[in-house]
Amino acid sequence: MSRPSENGLSSETLFFTATWNGDSTRCVARLAPAVEAVPVFPAYDLRAQFEIMRLAREKAGIPAPRTLWFEPDPAPLGTPFFVMERADGQVPPDVMPYTFGGWLHDASPAEQRRLQDASVGILAALHQTAFTAEELAPLGEAGLRAHVAAQRAYYAWAHGRRPIPLLERAFAWLEEHWPDEPGPDVLSWGDARIGNMMFRDFTPVAVLDWEMAAVGPRELDLSWMIFLHRFFQDITTGAGLPGLPGFMRREDVCATYRELTGYEPRDLDFYELYAALRHGIIMARVWQRRIHFGEQPMPDDPDDLVLHRATIEELLAGYEPAS
Repeated sequence: MSRPSENGLSSETLFFTATWNGDSTRCVARLAPAVEAVPVFPAYDLRAQFEIMRLAREKAGIPAPRTLWFEPDPAPLGTPFFVMERADGQVPPDVMPYTFGGWLHDASPAEQRRLQDASVGILAALHQTAFTAEELAPLGEAGLRAHVAAQRAYYAWAHGRRPIPLLERAFAWLEEHWPDEPGPDVLSWGDARIGNMMFRDFTPVAVLDWEMAAVGPRELDLSWMIFLHRFFQDITTGAGLPGLPGFMRREDVCATYRELTGYEPRDLDFYELYAALRHGIIMARVWQRRIHFGEQPMPDDPDDLVLHRATIEELLAGYEPAS
């Protein structure tokens, strides 16, 4: 049994091999984190993750790992868990970010574009698949309002004792610039980014980490995929390196998505800021975990808990009319 060495903050992951009737299967177990680990999220609905992965694979043809079994009883391992088949492939790393170097950074522009288009294709296939209300019921209330309300509740849980003014400004901006007609609701992967995919020959062979899945507008996934690249790109240029400036550009991602689905993404300024805000809540929570475990001190300015503070400030300034 072993643990992965890259990517992933939200739950415990174990690798093992299961053998029965003379056959062996390489498996991955996902475990809900213990309370004393100061988890990133307030709740981990492993049954919902298990079912949504199965649906995405069986109905939408998404290469999510094949799910094997779910165990709600905490007795065997001390916490609920589910098991899926283990996949193999290359993952664009978070640490150090793929924008700093490595196999994707060093690939040709054509190979990078193949990976980008194939990744957008995953979103297109998922969003174009019809699911029943019963199938999506484990994910709770649908729609943009419900999604933002859930993020407000998450923010209050994670940071309520010490508000973060920058994130509250972003929430206020969203209310002032709410889309007139949010797009139709679809199954949203939630953590839709290339760091949650495995690739072979620049083609996705596994789509991982479904704990943020929800039912809402298509733009939730599109903006998350675009923004998460910007997040790593900004870190890279801040370090004085070029990164991948031509990768995952909004206009290219949206053009590919439009070609694949016939749907024209809308209100991307709104959704990009929302993606930055959502990621800001997560990163501030991760930062507070580090503080809790003595890995760094609490900053004097709570906005400094947000690693990409400058990016959110830039987005807010860019979207607001000059005074």
